[in-house]
Amino acid sequence: MMRPTVALKIDVDTDVGTRDGVPRLIEILQERDLPGTFLFSLGPDNTGKAIRRIFRPGFLKKVRRTKVGSVYGWRTLLSGTLLPAPLIGKRRADILRYVRDSGYEVGVHCYDHFKWQDYVHRFDLDQTRREFGKAVSEFKRIFGEPPSTAGAPGWQANARTLQVYDEYKLLYGSDTRGSYPFFPKVNGRRYDTLQVPTTLPTLDELLGRPEYPEISLPDHYLGLLNPDSPNVWTIHAEIEGQAKSDLFIQILDKLMTAGVHFTEMRDIAVDAITRLGAVAASEIADKEIDGRSGIVAQQASLVV
Repeated sequence: MMRPTVALKIDVDTDVGTRDGVPRLIEILQERDLPGTFLFSLGPDNTGKAIRRIFRPGFLKKVRRTKVGSVYGWRTLLSGTLLPAPLIGKRRADILRYVRDSGYEVGVHCYDHFKWQDYVHRFDLDQTRREFGKAVSEFKRIFGEPPSTAGAPGWQANARTLQVYDEYKLLYGSDTRGSYPFFPKVNGRRYDTLQVPTTLPTLDELLGRPEYPEISLPDHYLGLLNPDSPNVWTIHAEIEGQAKSDLFIQILDKLMTAGVHFTEMRDIAVDAITRLGAVAASEIADKEIDGRSGIVAQQASLVV
């Protein structure tokens, strides 16, 4: 049996997460000589506006279960409402470049995390282009080159976002939940930007649930790994890089001791494109998933 492969997809949602969580994650990864792919929010931190999700089924339950106040901090939870929204890319450009200069893959998470996650399905094509274009422009200003990858907040994807990815000629995107890399289809149209989906549950989807006590999570993640297809684990700078960094270390060390191979997302993408060519595709559909409020874009059936 082949040993499992894991890629760490690191979503950076907030200003404080960029300032504090990202350097901590770099430290953790460097100590273990592990790769990771960092996707950055580059515009205003409007996290405080997420309170509007209070009427979404399951949102308040998740807030209580994951102890959002202690995880994110009140400075972040008030950003964009009672406190001004800091411009993350402008304020933290040195940290972002430090990640790239340390040898890690970098890409776009979004411009405005709250806006994209909550409103992208209402955008028409021109609005989608403008919003994603702002993230690309800021990325180019910071790094001096365009991004080769992006992964949307909250795993939100639709025909318009996929078209915009194609227009920017990204190597791959990671906007979906699923089982293996695929070329996305919506309403019968196939798009050219490969999707490398998140395959494992995120830590915040498991935290605080009695069926998943923290002490058992290292073994739980190890047991979820598929040896026959790359495993993508999305982590967050605000959780694994801050409040739950010790737990993250325990899980990493468990996986390393078991002989798990760690790789970059782009290596998975290049390998998949080489093998899949223009053949394999899969429809995507909006679905609810266990442990998360709202819907996400999920890989459906394979189409050949």
